[in-house]
Amino acid sequence: MKTTVAKSWKDLQELLFQDTFDPRIGRYRSSYIYRGMNDSAHTLKTSLARLGGPYEHLERHLLRNFQKYALPSTLPQSSVWNVLAMAQHHGLPTRLLDWTYSPYVALHFATNDIQKYDRDGILWATNYVELNDYLPDRLKDVINREQSNTFTAEMLDSVCKDLDSLKRLEEEEFLLFLEPPSLDERIVNQFALFSLLSSSSASMDEWLEDHDSYVFRIIIPKELKWEIRDKLDQANITERVLFPGLDGLSMWLKRHYSSKNPEPDDDEMAHHDLR
Repeated sequence: MKTTVAKSWKDLQELLFQDTFDPRIGRYRSSYIYRGMNDSAHTLKTSLARLGGPYEHLERHLLRNFQKYALPSTLPQSSVWNVLAMAQHHGLPTRLLDWTYSPYVALHFATNDIQKYDRDGILWATNYVELNDYLPDRLKDVINREQSNTFTAEMLDSVCKDLDSLKRLEEEEFLLFLEPPSLDERIVNQFALFSLLSSSSASMDEWLEDHDSYVFRIIIPKELKWEIRDKLDQANITERVLFPGLDGLSMWLKRHYSSKNPEPDDDEMAHHDLR
């Protein structure tokens, strides 16, 4: 898999926007989506897989209880795919992974935790347009008919109504990208979408490794993190914007006024997915 270490802020800009020119329309329209992480040693493990144990058997119980205990007015009634997106958005362990169309939003999530400035970060980029070639035929037909590169809940519903029927579409594991409705300002401001594998036990790392010609990674050296962070802040790519409300405002102010050499935080695990 193509992996490059960014040498400077200027070099990083070239790496972030590589292969984004579309000669068919003569414009810079990227076919890539991005995911940033504070630690380059982290894998693309889903929040469901991070539960450990027989996690693949827990998914239906998590979703059932999420729907049972949530207030009826808070959940979309039309589709399991919208419920799944909302569950991920609010922190329920699911098989979804968060991605963004914006390389700068991804870069934020690779540099937002100053407790991890002692280690390299990483940014994943995946060509979601080309990966549609590996979809089952019935899903390809939907994509082609709608002239879209991602699925909405309604598009998925036209072929399969639940996770079991999705898996039955094809014996071999496959990957699709689900664009959620505009649930709130966070989804909109983070320019977010989700990846969804047909099997809850499938490994995103292994699947992308088998299709690595459509993936590249950028290592964010720890020595560059402060410069990147300060320049992102100046560009207004901050928690205040990406997490509208008092929580995001507080996260931004806490980080903004922290020392460059903060005390280790033993009590708080400050990992944030795109939500």
